[in-house]
Amino acid sequence: MIKILTRGSTRLMERYLPDPFVIVMLLTLLVFFLGMGIERESPVAMIEHWGDGFWDLLTFGMQMVLVLVTGFVLASTPMFKRILAALATLAKTPGQAIILVTVVSIFAAWINWGFGLVIGALFARQLAQAVRGVDYRLLIASAYSGFIVWHGGLASSIGLLIATDGHFAEDKIGVVSTSETIFSGFNLILVLLMLIVIPLVNRLMMNKIDEPYIADPQKLAEEETTPELKWERAADRVENSITLSQAVGVMGLVFLGYYFFIESGSLNLNIVNFMFLFLGIMLHGRPRHFLNSMQEAVKGAGGIVIQFPFYAGIMGMMIGSGLAATFSEWFVAISNPTTYPLFAFLSAGLVNVFVPSGGGQWAVQADIMLDAGAALGVDAARTAMAVAWGDAWTNLIQPFWALPALAIAGLKAKDIMGFCVVNLLVTGVIIGLGLMFLP
Repeated sequence: MIKILTRGSTRLMERYLPDPFVIVMLLTLLVFFLGMGIERESPVAMIEHWGDGFWDLLTFGMQMVLVLVTGFVLASTPMFKRILAALATLAKTPGQAIILVTVVSIFAAWINWGFGLVIGALFARQLAQAVRGVDYRLLIASAYSGFIVWHGGLASSIGLLIATDGHFAEDKIGVVSTSETIFSGFNLILVLLMLIVIPLVNRLMMNKIDEPYIADPQKLAEEETTPELKWERAADRVENSITLSQAVGVMGLVFLGYYFFIESGSLNLNIVNFMFLFLGIMLHGRPRHFLNSMQEAVKGAGGIVIQFPFYAGIMGMMIGSGLAATFSEWFVAISNPTTYPLFAFLSAGLVNVFVPSGGGQWAVQADIMLDAGAALGVDAARTAMAVAWGDAWTNLIQPFWALPALAIAGLKAKDIMGFCVVNLLVTGVIIGLGLMFLP
């Protein structure tokens, strides 16, 4: 059944799924007309919402570019290459490679979503070089599938936000400890189920009938080859100075030590990027090696740079017109105390397609979902985590989030989305039932 579903899904996506930039343009027009049709907004008002929100994700967009660039740079250091290559030798068959990359990406994404996106894709490249006959599309899709656990992990924006004094919903629910959300029994069981089910599903999607897409190991290796250093100019001595790299790198490490051990800071996107950047500078040894790697990394950042403003514009229309709130209210209206966590999860999954930002989505849905949950007697922590899991769930079919992994892999969205749809269907059933019935 899984193989039949996978075959149909991959063929459908390969034939009909357009480029992610075309998808974001289609979503822009869809939300524009929905705002006029459902919310009775005028065309001028929808254009205003769109334009006002268009640049709201500039900071986040730059962070995502740096996730890609600094992660690629770190992984291209000689030491990190040896670590990933050694880890890749644990897989002897294509099936083992699929399972291994899924498990690694799930653990990495649970620690931090940015870390998971980059590590999973880079490890998949190493496995493609180490294991003969593995389907490269499925390998990258498996690496990306681990991303689903991020909102149930240590970097959960919703879980961390409501555990912070002064959060915007504190007057409704107070401060909710992470012991009730991220480290609650039901959430940890859901993460464990994903760790068991997703690798199994990915393994079952290996299809011997269809010709697998095999990446060229030699080409992948050549892409990671370090160019020879030049010593033709006086400035080359500075560009090739190991001392310069180590001095600046040590400054970065000192700050990280101060941040974690003196200020007791936690992992966030800026700190992950900072860590990747300065470790990359140190481990490359010479500034010129670092610069060569960075120049290679930025080639894949174009999609992120141009698409994030369009998604910010869509988010502006969704919020400004009231569409996001309306979608949430539809699901609330058909809920009861038992089914409410399920419908909160589904509503968050729908809104996430148009508002691909965990924090931004919670800002839109929090008042509606928390009030409805309280009226039905549903615990606020479960409501919050239902929205969190819904936000993470539809990331599986949201090209917005797949852009860094696709850029690292050198693939297009249509290459992996067929596999991701199968994961979406299977995990959706498990998460929905778990949110309703797990204690």
